[in-house]
Amino acid sequence: MRNALGRAGVDPYLLAILGTVGLAALFPARGGATPAVSVATEVVIGLLFFLYGARLSPRAALDGAKQWRLHLTILLATFALFPLLGVAAQTLTAPLLGPSLAKGVLFLTLLPSTVQSSIAFTSIAGGNVAAAVCAASFSSLIGIVLTPLLTAWLMGGSARIDAGSTVDLLLQLLLPFLLGQLSRRWIAGWISRHKPTLTLVDRGSILLVVYSAFSEGMVDGVWNALSPTRLALLLGVCLALLFAVLGVTTLAGKRLGFSRRDRIVLIFCGSKKSLASGLPMAAVLFPASAVSLTVLPLMLFHQIQLMACTVVSRRMNRQERGGLREQPPTRSVPERAGPSAHGGTRAVPRAPR
Repeated sequence: MRNALGRAGVDPYLLAILGTVGLAALFPARGGATPAVSVATEVVIGLLFFLYGARLSPRAALDGAKQWRLHLTILLATFALFPLLGVAAQTLTAPLLGPSLAKGVLFLTLLPSTVQSSIAFTSIAGGNVAAAVCAASFSSLIGIVLTPLLTAWLMGGSARIDAGSTVDLLLQLLLPFLLGQLSRRWIAGWISRHKPTLTLVDRGSILLVVYSAFSEGMVDGVWNALSPTRLALLLGVCLALLFAVLGVTTLAGKRLGFSRRDRIVLIFCGSKKSLASGLPMAAVLFPASAVSLTVLPLMLFHQIQLMACTVVSRRMNRQERGGLREQPPTRSVPERAGPSAHGGTRAVPRAPR
């Protein structure tokens, strides 16, 4: 079945994401199931970072942190390029979408990069996971301070930095990663022998985030707040934002001379926006009556970026494997005799024709 889908050009994992969206639409988490889904999502994300910490050697993590050019480029894409596009989008789309949705489009461009899916897609595509862990963590930590400040500056609201959200981020992301690093000496061998386990965690975490996000939207009824025409326009705006940033980061990676593995990090970490950070920030930064429409562009953008990057990462993975298979074997070059430094003869490689 999987091979048949591959021959037909259909990505099975994309079908899994669409199936998860359908499941959330038909059976969203309600009542007592809501906290259970929330806790399960946090546990899976923590497990993801624990496994990444156990898999990465401390030297690899340190080398990833030292790549300041890559990290600076990702931060510029996240907190400079995206906001510039957001300001332009708000100006152009306010008459069509209305002020609330247009502000929501701007707000999503001010958020930090998502963490778990950026790293998972980087891993699937064959990128530099160590650099992705550092880049995504840097973006999340900086975004806790920078996003409220950008919101206050560009949207005229009053921003408040929540120390509790900082502690939650440290406990959920960095602590499991450090614990994985500390336990590496005991479980690194098991991790290397069970790479499919990491793949399941990567993809399973994304599916769980998709289900949790869509469930919340269905329960809150935010998807019913728009006419089909406005929803289609909003979809077009989100697609334009995503593909504009994907194009710029792809071009920038090549122009700046990054390796293929680092270009993958730039593409996936520089083009994402975090729903997990955006929803609680919106609840703090905006009046309760305005939150639903404000976060609607973010929720839609989040689903689009997951689906689009699923296709992109899988295609990169196939290209890498295809390139390795198609690499021609190394052939020995015939030698010819030539004068040696001691008056005899020596073998001189024949110039390739």
